[in-house]
Amino acid sequence: MRKTLEGLITPLAAILIAVIIGAGVMLITGHNPITAYGALFSGAFGSTVDFSNTLANAIPLILSGLGVAVAFKSGLFNIGAEGQYWIGSMVAVWIGYSVKGLPFIVHISLSILMAMLAAGLWAGVIPGLAKAFVGAHEVITTMMMSYIAIFLSHYMLENGPMMQQGYTPQSPVILPSATIGLIVERTQLSWGLLIALLACVVVYWMLYKTTLGYRLRTVGSNPRAAKYAGINVPVYLILALFISGMLAGLAGAVQMLGVQHRLYDSFSSGYGFTAIVVALLANNNPFGVILASIFFAALSSGGQSMQLVSGVPANLTDVISGIIIFLVATKDIVQMVQKRSRKDQILAPGKEA
Repeated sequence: MRKTLEGLITPLAAILIAVIIGAGVMLITGHNPITAYGALFSGAFGSTVDFSNTLANAIPLILSGLGVAVAFKSGLFNIGAEGQYWIGSMVAVWIGYSVKGLPFIVHISLSILMAMLAAGLWAGVIPGLAKAFVGAHEVITTMMMSYIAIFLSHYMLENGPMMQQGYTPQSPVILPSATIGLIVERTQLSWGLLIALLACVVVYWMLYKTTLGYRLRTVGSNPRAAKYAGINVPVYLILALFISGMLAGLAGAVQMLGVQHRLYDSFSSGYGFTAIVVALLANNNPFGVILASIFFAALSSGGQSMQLVSGVPANLTDVISGIIIFLVATKDIVQMVQKRSRKDQILAPGKEA
């Protein structure tokens, strides 16, 4: 319990400081921060529709954030969740409109599973193998694969095999049998929320209650010690990126089947990039990812209301997000410096143990 409470201090402090700095910016530019933040909160949570749409925006962040968190826990920086999200979206939509005659449970399950598999392989094969056997840094390889995925999606929709006949580059609409139903009508909140919450439980159980999770965390905390303990480090590096990619692909599949229902050429989610911030703020805790995702979803959905009511640009929410990232990252930098300082003191000649 104490460790959990200590882990909450940094994220909450980061949010509080970011909100205060944001209020200062509003005052300097001649806006009322109370009115602005009130409008932001009302726009995100002020009605059933607003709250439902905020939760809907949180769903892909939860799933992508889980994927990034698994990679971080394993000592890897999966910066390519956005590309894995696109791969999952593309595969889910393709199966959703091209495979016919299946019962809805089978069709939805097939679309989701194939999307997860494709995105997992996208992350695990080239970046995973390159990291495990030649030491290529996963930040570079996952980012490169992300851009390849995005441009591949453009190709598929611009006179490519997934383009629907017409002038707008877009895919056909998925079949009703592949559509995830809505929880609240006239909103975007689908039963994908249940999938996201179950994924959090499964990831937590996997990381902290299974041998697989223990080995992934051991590889993440100390690869050399993991190797001496008999853990096949290269295999678990590949597996970590594979699982991370699967979760990002699940995010894309759930978003397509539950909200978009087709893939657009102009579609640009940004969920994969925001997921990095979500994982950092949640300190890679699967349940913390839920709260962090709702927070960033609220900033996004409430930002438009804030701009309309108070005149404060919605982009101020990006400033708040950036400040939070800086503060959370600063904590990690300080911890790294402290560890290095203690190590130097231990190794310094003439020092007593």
